[in-house]
Amino acid sequence: MHIHILGACGTFMGGLAVLARQAGHRVSGSDQNTYPPMSTQLEARGIELTEGYDPEQLQPHPDLVIIGNALSRGNPAVEYVLNEGLAFSSGPRWLGENYLRGKTVIAVAGTHGKTTTASMVAWILEFAGRAPGFLIGGVPGNFGMSARDGEDCFVVEADEYDTAFFDKRAKFVHYRPQVAVLNNLEFDHADIYSNLAAIQTQFHHLVRTIPGRGTVIANGHDDNLRQVLDEGCWSELQRFTIMPEKTGSDDWQVELLDSAGRRLRFVHAGRKVGELSWALNGHHNAMNAAAAVAAAVAAGVPAKTAVAALSEFKGVKRRLELLTTAGDVHVYDDFAHHPTAIRLTLEGLRRQVGNQRILVALEPRSNTMRAGVHLAELAPALAAADQVWLQAGSEVDWDPFEVINRLDGRGKVVNRVESLVQQLLEQAKTGDHVVFMSNGGFGAAPARFAEALQRREKH
Repeated sequence: MHIHILGACGTFMGGLAVLARQAGHRVSGSDQNTYPPMSTQLEARGIELTEGYDPEQLQPHPDLVIIGNALSRGNPAVEYVLNEGLAFSSGPRWLGENYLRGKTVIAVAGTHGKTTTASMVAWILEFAGRAPGFLIGGVPGNFGMSARDGEDCFVVEADEYDTAFFDKRAKFVHYRPQVAVLNNLEFDHADIYSNLAAIQTQFHHLVRTIPGRGTVIANGHDDNLRQVLDEGCWSELQRFTIMPEKTGSDDWQVELLDSAGRRLRFVHAGRKVGELSWALNGHHNAMNAAAAVAAAVAAGVPAKTAVAALSEFKGVKRRLELLTTAGDVHVYDDFAHHPTAIRLTLEGLRRQVGNQRILVALEPRSNTMRAGVHLAELAPALAAADQVWLQAGSEVDWDPFEVINRLDGRGKVVNRVESLVQQLLEQAKTGDHVVFMSNGGFGAAPARFAEALQRREKH
């Protein structure tokens, strides 16, 4: 079958293209911007790419067109598909109906931590010899790729964003997992959801698709998830918490053995199942680890094996990824998309580095952040930083000084990446930790600063 993918260079759709190719299909694709590294990764796998959305790319007609959720009516290729009556589908629907059927599916959902937790689950299964397939919205360090084919198990990052312009349900309702992780639930995606209740409805739709002999693994601290599950849960329910929270006899707990969260102990049904030391930090990653261990055990991995695997977990690119250390200045790249994620990341780093300075460069880039929905939460989320640079361009619908003025003289506004890099270069000194936070490209600011810092050290 010839499958053409519209919007092929996004992380999800690019991963889908790889899976379709590995399944034996001829795959082509197009996107508004086809550039490395995704373009080179796809082309190396024999996937033909075209820049833009000219209808000519659909001639001769493919057997199926998969349309990404970034495309809408008015797009020339979309209009051609509809006018010509071509067969089309969404990425999540094709994945669920044509690829996941017959596999043991572990889906990881939540406002925060999906990518990291899904990466942990995939690595545990790999460590246990299960050779899982996966489709993850990031690049796990243990694999170096965001998607691959597998044997009987498949791990999927289960996004609550809408499926396509013609299907406004959340992506994850198409996956029908046997094991579902519900990491947490907050209001996000204000461009498609009017309030928290609308997102809770989508999460309950996911719960309804899980079989009775399946397992739901839920954050026991999250009241928003508790409300979802109170609407009905027909599968085995296990909760995970940070000790010393009291839980039921079948639940999971993780205990931080040091303040930074670099050493963890895991407890299941009141019994210790293992301890680990690892490179990650923070309460949020301890919770991610507890969820991952619980999910892997539900999929048949012994608990001790799951914990041992995480001792070798290498993290995920752009999740507080250490890019370089030059002159004892540490430079990180972090995929920040929500104030809660920003706060948890910086608090975890603060516990790790003690009194050393944390310098933060933030680009509020998600649709929800640019709209100012979480404006009141942004300054408190940055409380652990010693100095903050906020780059808020013309697409931001609020005055950046509304945030900066609440940082007690610790914040600055910058308009250009060049100015940001120069100011950080002037400020950074031995022992500092410089964190770039954006869920976009940030004008390549992290790499540009790292290169400038390395040049400075050579002189």
